[in-house]
Amino acid sequence: MEKINIKINGREYKVSSELTILEACQEIGIDIPTLCYLKDLKSEAACSICLVEVKGAKALMRSCVTPVNKGMEVYTNTERVRIARRVNLELLLAGHPKDCLVCDRSDTCELRKISFDLGIREARFPKVSKVELPLDTTSVSIVRDPNKCILCGRCVSVCSSVQSVKAIDFTGRGKNSKITTFFDEGLSNSVCVNCGQCVMVCPTGAITEQNETEGVWKALSCPDKFVITEVAPAVRAAIGEEFGLTAGTLVTSKLVEALRKVGFAKVFDTQFSADLTIMEEGYELISRIKNKGVLPMITSCSPGWIKFAEHFFPGILAHISTCKSPQQMFGAVAKTYYAKKYNIDPRKIVVVSIMPCTAKKFEAKRPEMKSAFNYWKNELKLENKDEFPDVDYVLTTREAARMIREAGINFASLKGEDFDEPLGISTGAAVIFGATGGVMEAALRTAYEVLTGKELEKLDFVSLRGLQGIKTAEIDIEGLKLKVAIASSLSNARKLLEEVESCKSPYAFIEIMTCPGGCLGGGGQPFSLNEETKQKRMEAIYQEDKNKALRKSHQNPAVKALYKDFLKEPLGEKSHYLLHTHYAKRKETPYGTEKA
Repeated sequence: MEKINIKINGREYKVSSELTILEACQEIGIDIPTLCYLKDLKSEAACSICLVEVKGAKALMRSCVTPVNKGMEVYTNTERVRIARRVNLELLLAGHPKDCLVCDRSDTCELRKISFDLGIREARFPKVSKVELPLDTTSVSIVRDPNKCILCGRCVSVCSSVQSVKAIDFTGRGKNSKITTFFDEGLSNSVCVNCGQCVMVCPTGAITEQNETEGVWKALSCPDKFVITEVAPAVRAAIGEEFGLTAGTLVTSKLVEALRKVGFAKVFDTQFSADLTIMEEGYELISRIKNKGVLPMITSCSPGWIKFAEHFFPGILAHISTCKSPQQMFGAVAKTYYAKKYNIDPRKIVVVSIMPCTAKKFEAKRPEMKSAFNYWKNELKLENKDEFPDVDYVLTTREAARMIREAGINFASLKGEDFDEPLGISTGAAVIFGATGGVMEAALRTAYEVLTGKELEKLDFVSLRGLQGIKTAEIDIEGLKLKVAIASSLSNARKLLEEVESCKSPYAFIEIMTCPGGCLGGGGQPFSLNEETKQKRMEAIYQEDKNKALRKSHQNPAVKALYKDFLKEPLGEKSHYLLHTHYAKRKETPYGTEKA
C-alpha cells in the first residue's frame, strides 16, 4: 500500500494512496460532517455536506468520493467551505418537517446534530411547499416516512450491498425523486426481510420501527392480564448505552429490576429458551448426521434470514432446522407448560419479548406461531375468534429503554435483581446466542457431549468467534470431522447458500445471522455505526458466559425439569408440536410476499 504526502489545513501528513479525502481526514482526527457516507460502502455523494477546498480546484470537492493525490493540499475549515456546507444544509432543512419535538429520532437525529454543530440557529430559507406523502405502515416491523427522507441513499446502499435484498431504491427525477419499494406498494408487499438495518443507518426519522409500547402499556394497566416479559441475550449488553453507560456495559440485573418497576408480573430470560433451542437443534443435528438426513443443517434463530430464504432460496428450505427461534419457543412454553404449572389461564397471559431485532416483530405475527392456542383449543373449547399468538408484543431494545424512561426510572442508580424462575434460569451457552457464531458454539458444546458421552474439556471454540462476515472451521468430535460455517449479514449468507443450492457446500452445519455481527448489531439496538461498539458488546457477552456457573445448555436444571415434567424428550411428539415449525416458498409475484 503506497504512502503519499499530502497537506491538510497547512500540515503535512503521510497517508495511503487508496483513501478518499474524508477517510484521510478521519485517520488524522479531523471530522468532516456527512449525511450520506457509510464506511466500506459506495458513497452516493448526495448530501454535499462533506465539501472541502482543494488547492488548484475551481469548485469545492465532495471529500467522500475524492481520492487523495500526491502533493494535494486540502482545507477543511475555510470560510468558503463553512458557508457552502451551511447553505446546502439549510436547503435540506427547508424541505424537512419541523416536528423534532415529537419525532422518534429527536435525540439521535444526525440531521439535527449536524445542524447544531454547524451553527444553524434559525430557518433562513422558507419551508419548501411540497405534496405530503403518505406513511408506509404496511410492515409490522418498520414504518417509512418519506416526508423526512433527505435522499441520502444510505438505506438503499445497506439493503443492496450489505443485505443483498434490494427491497427499496430511488425512483423519479428532480423534485419527484424519492426512495420507495417496487411499484410503491409498501414494505410488506416487497422482498423486505424486516431486518431494520435501514433503520440503523437512516440519519433522520424517515425509517423507524413499528412502536408497540402503547399496546404494552395498555396490557400492563389491565388487572385481568398477567403480563410477563422475556429478555434476549444481546439486549443486556447494549441497553445501558441508552442511559449513558459505556458500550458493552453488562446491565443484566439492573434491567431486570427496571422491568419489574415498569410493572411486569414476571421478568424471564430468553436465554432459558435459547438453552431449550440448543437441546432441540443439537439433537436435530445429531439425528441428521446419524440418519443421513439433509445436510448441511442451517440454524433457524434469525427470522430475517428465514424470510430471505423463503424469497430467494426456496430450494434449500429442507436444510433449515425446523426449530423455532428462542423467542417463539419461550412464548409456546410460557402459555402451555408455565400456565399449567402455575394454574394460569393461558388467555390471560401476555408475553412481551424484548429483542435487539425488528424482524422479531414480523416473526411473532407469522400465522403458524400460534401453537399454544392450538394446544389448548380442545381442552378449553376455544373457537377461532379466541385465537391468541404465542408472543403478543415485541419491543426493540430502544422501545424498552423508552418505556423505562417514561416510567421515571433512574436506570443507572438501580441495584439490580435476578430473573424469575423457572423461565429465567440459563447457562453460558445461551448467553452467546447474541454474537455471531454463538449459536454454533452453543450447539457444539452440547452435540459433542451427546455424541461422545464424554465431558468437553475446552468449552471455548475461539475459531468461531469474531465479527468477520464469514467464518469456517473443522471441528473434531472424537474422529468425526465436522466442517462448519458461520455468516452474518445476508450478502455473506448468500455466498454460503449459493454453495448449498448448487450442492457444492462442504459443511455439515451452518449458522446464519441476518445482521452484521449477529444480534449485537440488530436493527433494534441503540443507534451506532461504530464497529468498536459491536466489539465491546461482544466482549460483554463472552464475559457473561465465563461468569456463569453452568455453561452448557443440557446442564440447565429448568430445561431438564421441562423435559421431565412436560415435553418428555428432545424431538419428541410434544416438542415437535410446540417447538418446531415449517417454512414455505413465497409466491413468485412481482412483490414475492405471500406463501404458496
